[in-house]
Amino acid sequence: MVEGLGDEGQWWSAAEPGFWQQVVGQLGTALVVVDPAGRFLAVNPAAERLLGRAAAAIRGEDAHDLLHRDAHGGRIPREQCPLLRAVAERSEARGEGDTCLRGDGRLIAISWSASPLTNDGAFMGMAVLLTDAAGDRSARRERAAYTRALEDLTERQTLVAEITDVLGQTLETDEALARLGRLLVPRLADWAAVDLRVGSGQVHRVAVTGPEGRDAAQEDWRERLPEAGEETRSPLVQVLNGGDPVLQREADVAAPTASALAAVHGGFLRAAGATSAVTVPLGSRRQVTGALTLVRTDPAHPFDADDLNVVGDIGRRVGLVIDNARRFGRQRAVAEAMQRNLLAPLPQPGRLRLAARYQPAPAGSQVGGDWYDAFERKDGTLALVIGDVVGHDLTAAAGMAQLHGILRSLAWDHTGPPGAVVDRLDDAMPAITTVPMATLVLALLEGSPHTGPWTLRWTSAGHPPPLLLTQDGQAQFLEAGQGLLLGAPPGTGAGRPSAAQSLPPGSTLLLYTDGLIEIPGSDLDTGLARLRRHALALAHEPLDTLCDQLPARMPPGSTDDVALLALRLPSP
Repeated sequence: MVEGLGDEGQWWSAAEPGFWQQVVGQLGTALVVVDPAGRFLAVNPAAERLLGRAAAAIRGEDAHDLLHRDAHGGRIPREQCPLLRAVAERSEARGEGDTCLRGDGRLIAISWSASPLTNDGAFMGMAVLLTDAAGDRSARRERAAYTRALEDLTERQTLVAEITDVLGQTLETDEALARLGRLLVPRLADWAAVDLRVGSGQVHRVAVTGPEGRDAAQEDWRERLPEAGEETRSPLVQVLNGGDPVLQREADVAAPTASALAAVHGGFLRAAGATSAVTVPLGSRRQVTGALTLVRTDPAHPFDADDLNVVGDIGRRVGLVIDNARRFGRQRAVAEAMQRNLLAPLPQPGRLRLAARYQPAPAGSQVGGDWYDAFERKDGTLALVIGDVVGHDLTAAAGMAQLHGILRSLAWDHTGPPGAVVDRLDDAMPAITTVPMATLVLALLEGSPHTGPWTLRWTSAGHPPPLLLTQDGQAQFLEAGQGLLLGAPPGTGAGRPSAAQSLPPGSTLLLYTDGLIEIPGSDLDTGLARLRRHALALAHEPLDTLCDQLPARMPPGSTDDVALLALRLPSP
């Protein structure tokens, strides 16, 4: 380290002799020094190259008279020279786009920056930095173009990431396509169309999004896909047959087509006013789910090869989402069919009336394991069951089927209290089912199905309490008989509790699963109070009307399925 460099005031004297001459000589920017009269004192090599003049030839020359010109090469009055004014005022100054005359006679536009030079307070002249303004503008244009390219790349990458994230939040095909259209138009295109392959070799146009949003008039057409090799000039047919993504210019859009499928697609492009379009496969080359077509209508802003690559990446990701959604839909349909087929027809013993409803989880949620059951036991007692297997998938639905059958078998001829039946089910569950945990209510109605009197005996394995509605406008949750849910660690061994209560004529008993009362953002007490209020309002309606309207009156937002079982006793 050179001694004295830590002290700013000693920095100049610490440099080796000739150091600053070397710096100025090697400086890549043109530097000239003029005296107080505006004459050249010194010129560095970069200035010699810029001005096309040797230092020895211009030293002592008047800088303004020698160099300064107007745009046509004419001389400029000295009083109009901003550099001479800065020299006279001994102040810093800068200029943009002044014209100078080079030694070879060419005129060049320069930008300059001038600073006063002093020595012990005496004004010695001005140091002036010169740059080629045309070169600067070119460099600025290059930098601007580079910046725009980076911004475009960032925007494309952001869009791809956003599409991946947003589409990953749904397992419903139609919702995924609606979200896709909103993301692509107008950020990347003016129009977007999605065609999906379906069974029997057909193609369905399932989504078209334009400047005004979803355009249903251009959807829902169906056409069989031509054999491979036919209509090779149609981008849509090529892509659906496993070909590469296709970029179409304005002339390509207007090209004639042969197959009906290609004609419909070409008609869409012309109707949209396409000046360029890209068509890419949804999915991989080996597994083409469909095609995505994007359209731009501005001839000054056509799609390019970079756009094609980005849209191709989007197509691969969207194809994966659609494949997952289709697989989920198939699994969901199987589970729902299993549940509905296992929900046996309800008995109607004597004057007793029963009604039930099963409502699958909303679109986008997984299927659950909720179920209801009602059957007459060997002794004529009516058994009522409502239950919910922990989990939300096909396994939960299968577990529900196992518990449904086992509980019927255990309760069929058992003469003890309902708590004892559920204890036996709890003991058997880990050995003969795949159910980890479940909740349920088992209720037994004793009394003549025609005349009564009626007594309800029940037990609850961690399930929401039954609701009893009476003809005099009272509503009571039957909270007794609560025990541990099925599959919980064994307790004291005292046996599961049972409860009993007489039911008045004309009363209505509701058994339900938690999907009816649990809404995200709302607590359980609020859900129970809401159920009580709406059930009372419907208590005098026919039983089927009550079962239809009660779930509809509960607020939306539940992501669970719902099972509801209702019993109405005859009036006196």
